[in-house]
Amino acid sequence: SVPVQAGQTPPLLQYFGTLLTRGKLNAFESLELSRLVVNQNKKNLLENWLAEDKLECSEELGDLVKTVDNDLALKIYIKARATPKVVAAFAERREFDKILIYSKQVGYAPDYLFLLQTILRTDPQGAVNFALMMSQMEGGCPVDYNTITDLFLQRNLIREATAFLLDVLKPNLPEHAFLQTKVLEINLVTFPNVADAILANGMFSHYDRPRIAQLCEKAGLYVRALQHYTELPDIKRVIVNTHAIEPQSLVEFFGTLSREWALECMKDLLLVNLRGNLQIIVQVAKEYCEQLGVDACIKLFEQFKSYEGLYFFLGSYLSSSEDPDIHFKYIEAAAKTGQIKEVERVTRESNFYDAEKTKNFLMEAKLPDARPLINVCDRFGFVPDLTHYLYTNNMLRYIEGYVQKVNPGNAPLVVGQLLDDECPEDFIKGLILSVRSLLPVEPLVEECEKRNRLRLLTQFLEHLVSEGSQDTHVHNALGKIIIDSNNNPEHFLTTNPYYDSRVVGKYCEKRDPTLAVVAYRRGQCDDELINVTNKNSLFKLQARYVVERMDGDLWEKVLNPENEYRRQLIDQVVSTALPESKSPEQVSAAVKAFMTADLPHELIELLEKIVLQNSAFSGNFNLQNLLILTAIKADPSRVMDYINRLDNFDGPAVGEVAVEAQLYEEAFAIFKKFNLNVQAVNVLLDNIRSIDRAVEFAFRVEEDAVWSQVAKAQLREGLVSDAIESFIRADDATQFLDVIRASEGADVYPDLVRYLLMVRQKVKEPKVDGELIYAYAKIDRLGEIEEFIVMPNVANLQNVGDRLFDEALYEAAKIIFAFISNWAKLAVTL
Repeated sequence: SVPVQAGQTPPLLQYFGTLLTRGKLNAFESLELSRLVVNQNKKNLLENWLAEDKLECSEELGDLVKTVDNDLALKIYIKARATPKVVAAFAERREFDKILIYSKQVGYAPDYLFLLQTILRTDPQGAVNFALMMSQMEGGCPVDYNTITDLFLQRNLIREATAFLLDVLKPNLPEHAFLQTKVLEINLVTFPNVADAILANGMFSHYDRPRIAQLCEKAGLYVRALQHYTELPDIKRVIVNTHAIEPQSLVEFFGTLSREWALECMKDLLLVNLRGNLQIIVQVAKEYCEQLGVDACIKLFEQFKSYEGLYFFLGSYLSSSEDPDIHFKYIEAAAKTGQIKEVERVTRESNFYDAEKTKNFLMEAKLPDARPLINVCDRFGFVPDLTHYLYTNNMLRYIEGYVQKVNPGNAPLVVGQLLDDECPEDFIKGLILSVRSLLPVEPLVEECEKRNRLRLLTQFLEHLVSEGSQDTHVHNALGKIIIDSNNNPEHFLTTNPYYDSRVVGKYCEKRDPTLAVVAYRRGQCDDELINVTNKNSLFKLQARYVVERMDGDLWEKVLNPENEYRRQLIDQVVSTALPESKSPEQVSAAVKAFMTADLPHELIELLEKIVLQNSAFSGNFNLQNLLILTAIKADPSRVMDYINRLDNFDGPAVGEVAVEAQLYEEAFAIFKKFNLNVQAVNVLLDNIRSIDRAVEFAFRVEEDAVWSQVAKAQLREGLVSDAIESFIRADDATQFLDVIRASEGADVYPDLVRYLLMVRQKVKEPKVDGELIYAYAKIDRLGEIEEFIVMPNVANLQNVGDRLFDEALYEAAKIIFAFISNWAKLAVTL
């Protein structure tokens, strides 16, 4: 220690300075020099020397420098290969990744546990990071996870231990089951909310679930406890803590249970606190009604008589259900819980509840508001029951409201029931008048009529009529009242144009059948009138009606053979109805009907009555025709009498019909009566075949046409002379060829001459003139031949002469040949 004077460099520094100029200091020298520099706070010199590699680094040098500069000390430790000190320095600097890199580079295996403990003392978070780095080392973590965890826990570093474990346990491996349980345990004991979050993440699946369930229950994490318990008693014990369980979580939990367990738990909740837990149970039932079964849920609520629960549960299910029982139970629950508006709505809108059952329930319930009951009874036809209930419970205001505002159309049913309940008439009349024109009259009348109280409606009906009502039912009812009171009913039935004849007539049948006939006649109610007249033997009225109607279908019905009353009707038609009638159309329709029904005898009877007995139709052309024609068809014995008694019928047509029917004498009489002499003589000739009568008739009528017909018949019968006589009388030359031929055959040339002379006046035919010459020759009247040929004629004289010569009538031939200068022929005849 040499004394140093002021302003001079210490000798030791001078010494080290000299050494530095020559080379690098050894470890001892470096340490001593560094100590001097540090004491003088000249750290920059150290940095320069180290940079120039003038100092030999050692662990001791590093320790010295560390007191003034950790970074410089770390560099010294690294150069000195003081590995433990390097690792410790990195740890202090929280450069844990460099520890691992450095250790690997130098092949050093540090005491990780010691390092971790060291870091824990000063930097718990750093310790966590270091531990996590160790867990990621190749070959695995050098320190057991559980050991690391215990280190944290020993220092009550719960959060750090949790952070470490959550990171390293992310793979969720079965071998980490203990650690998964551990991290959950420590948090459930100290930080339950952290444990809840861990469980919510669902990152672990291998931990001890029963153990964790118990801890969750103790920690008040009842939902987590429920999720971990697997035994029903445990679940039932925990689930009742609804005060500490979020309702939605509890509802979701029920979705994980079997149907039986869920129902058991729901039952327990209701047992423990019905009022407090009801909404949760309702929510569960709504959410899982398909799995639990609607019936089971309903039964559960009913078991606890919880109509409120039923109301809320079924309210959500109602719109999708068509089960009548569901709808009824909802109505019942709503009524029991005082939800009258809802009862009213459902009874009005639902189409699925059991109407009878619902009606009975509502009547028993005696709700202060009758509208739900009104809805049911109005919709499903229980109006009488409704009326009886309202009347007996003195709810007259609702009766009036129903009739006036809800359904006036059902007022008749209301009135009917009120009558049955012996309600005062004044109230009923007031009720009816309050509805007035909105009231359906027909059913109202029916209800009153059934109870024989029709007169109750008199004032109401008269009021409607005075207002100008033309409603059929109004007038029907009024007519019934008039009929019952016998207040000149005939006048009403015949003058009122609005009533329904069928309805009023039916009403009259048991009271006065003749009034029924009046009503039915007015409305042309054929079937009804026929039935009532048959039933009451009013055949005269029936006959008059049928005749007046002139309806073919009606005639067909009454004249049908199956009608057991046909004979009685026919008798009245014949004896009364038709003789009274002044209408040709009515008579015609009746006759046509008898003809269509194929009743010829009855028709004859009818026609005789109106044609032969001086009625208005005695001279009717058509009826006379019909009478004769019908007799021809049905009773020929009467025909001749009719012909003699009747004059205004169609003689030609009827005569032809008689001929067709082989009534020849009748036909002859008809033709004779109508001066149809040709037709008459033809009947004698062609049908009766009496030429004598024909000749006699011809002499009587002296008509050419008649004689002509007689002549032809005589000619056909070979009576040539008689025929020629008749032809001459008839002045008929048309048949000259036939007459010539017949005369020659019968050799009656004298008669033929007379005939041909008549014919020659009408026709100019060579045949006629030639035959006349020939006839003269045959009767040797040669002088007439000479006279004839010199007069104008059209005879073919050559042919005539040849014919005479051929038949050896030479004298006559000679006259002809001489006249025509046929000398050759003449010479032959000489």
